Amino acid sequence: MDLTTHWVGLVCLAVFILAYALVIAEEFLHLRKSVPVMVAAGIIWILIGVAYAGSEEGKAAAAFRDNLLDYAELFLFLLSAITYINTMEERRVFDALRAWLIGKGLSLRVLFWVTGLLAFCISPFADNLTTALVMGTVAIAVGGGNARFVGLACINVVVAANAGGAFSPFGDITTLMVWQKGLVTFTEFFALLVPAIVTWLVPAIAMTFAVDRAQPASSAEGVILRPGARAVVGLFIGTIALTVVVHNFLHLPPVLGMMTGLGALKVLGYYQERRMEAGNAILAEFEHGDEARSAFDVFRILQRLEWDTLMFFYGVVMCVGGLGTLGYLSALSRVLYGGLGPTFANVLVGIVSAVVDNIPITFAVLSMQPQMSHSQWLLVTLTAGVGGSLLSIGSAAGVALMGQARGVYTFMTHLKWAWAIVLGYAAGIAAHLLLNGP
Repeated sequence: MDLTTHWVGLVCLAVFILAYALVIAEEFLHLRKSVPVMVAAGIIWILIGVAYAGSEEGKAAAAFRDNLLDYAELFLFLLSAITYINTMEERRVFDALRAWLIGKGLSLRVLFWVTGLLAFCISPFADNLTTALVMGTVAIAVGGGNARFVGLACINVVVAANAGGAFSPFGDITTLMVWQKGLVTFTEFFALLVPAIVTWLVPAIAMTFAVDRAQPASSAEGVILRPGARAVVGLFIGTIALTVVVHNFLHLPPVLGMMTGLGALKVLGYYQERRMEAGNAILAEFEHGDEARSAFDVFRILQRLEWDTLMFFYGVVMCVGGLGTLGYLSALSRVLYGGLGPTFANVLVGIVSAVVDNIPITFAVLSMQPQMSHSQWLLVTLTAGVGGSLLSIGSAAGVALMGQARGVYTFMTHLKWAWAIVLGYAAGIAAHLLLNGP
């Protein structure tokens, strides 16, 4: 049923716009972003049920379950991935990396490139938010009172983390959704490697001339990894490998591999707890022995998940899915991909994602299912992933670093170098079209 001009459709559209306006105003209202979209999702689907009441009410229920299944797979996948990342953080893996970099005594310009390179290389496996926070901490620690360096390094980290996450299903929520839909296989994502590198390198080269060559004070700070840290890293790599095999060769949903890996992590946690209870001699010498004995509890780590974000995903998926059921996504697809053409439309998707969260935009495109070539699906994956770098508020990595380097890395600091980031965005798209076809 096309309900785009029906009163139900118009009310639902107004409800979604109002809800997303409240999401954008989260910083001022102090209202968690999951609240308005969850309420809006409920209202939209209740109204859809009203419109379909009677002979077609079964179709409304079927459409709801289809969207709920999409969310369930995304939720469980993220539940596993984020738990692994939080466990590595709790086992001090990222603290050890930060201490190692600070202790190297590198110049500010070298650190600018090292933090950017590490952000680009880590984000395909860890999410871009965690990667940006870890590398941002390094930049802030070594930069000290050098506000210019810290600001430039934070911009570089945000761009690198978003670019690195664009060529891996594990690097961003948007790439994960495209992979789960089966539109791009795991190995096909690597076709975006060179365009992603170009997207990062162009602004990085432009900014490097503004970075001082000064030598920051080195630090002798040492970090002792907590018991099981290396095993967690190994399990995470094994879980990624299992997920790829399950999806590519057995054609089962990727979430199966991730949840199996989460179960293996719980087994490791049980083993570590038993060792601690037995009073292992190694733990007795650990400087935070009491904390270590009680810390490696996977269920306790699950409590630390960003539940507001996970519930926000539910609201977004169900709201956008509801608008699709009403017919709005089909109409939008005709305007964008039928009128403007896929290349221009996909470039526009990336630009819009600098202002609006790329998750609802990507889910909307996936729900539209426009007729596009394989190269165009890769293009929209790239633009949705790196478009958030155009503004500091365009990605979770940028928003998080603004809070971490408050007053130093700001919206205006990022905006001053937006011209270089735009050049990188355009160069990355050109590289993709040149290498992977129009």
